Amino acid sequence: MKQTYPYLVPISVIVAGALVAVAVFLSGNNERSVVGTETQPVAQKPATDAVRKVTAADHIKGDINAPVKIIEYSDFECPFCQQFHHTLSEVMETYVDTSEVAWVFRQFPIEQLHSKAPAVAMASECAAELGGNDAFWQFTDRYFEVSLANNRTDIETVIPQLIQEIGIEQSAFQTCFDSERHLDRIQADFNNAAESGGRGTPWSIVVAPNGKTFPLSGAQPIGAVEQLIEIARSES
Repeated sequence: MKQTYPYLVPISVIVAGALVAVAVFLSGNNERSVVGTETQPVAQKPATDAVRKVTAADHIKGDINAPVKIIEYSDFECPFCQQFHHTLSEVMETYVDTSEVAWVFRQFPIEQLHSKAPAVAMASECAAELGGNDAFWQFTDRYFEVSLANNRTDIETVIPQLIQEIGIEQSAFQTCFDSERHLDRIQADFNNAAESGGRGTPWSIVVAPNGKTFPLSGAQPIGAVEQLIEIARSES
């Protein structure tokens, strides 16, 4: 396949526009929390109840009607996101068969830290468009499995390989990617991450059956995630 992906030029508009829209900027003191997160300061303190409602348009692993939902805002090149992706995958092995918990993936590419992240986000959205929800998760799971994080991944090689693995036709994928038609969705996810309190990646919000929201910041260990799930389950 001809390698013609113009990944890093027009896509950079996504995060730049989002940063202006929500007044998010980097100040040069990118601190990491104890549990692991890549951070950026924000101009105001938003609330988790600003999280966008989950719909069938979301990327969902599990039952959309599950009483508890973990909404994760993630950056494909963030090492802590990679770590937390494996944690949530393990969590879902416990809950997905019982339809008690659903995992919702939303985009939060912080280009100032990871210049390749917007391109991978776009690729994942094209995988979803052309192959459905299952293809999105196949792409996402495999990318976090094989990527090196922190912009060390050769996306010009890895992305076409994953698209081929999933069974998506390469020319259709290229057309989708070149069209940039998922820019608005990625920016909307980014904006909502910031509006709901996201100061770094990964940023997650656990939603209880009664709609009460609980923040989950950074790459928390599995025990902490499961404890918060049980707290959320007790809310009715």
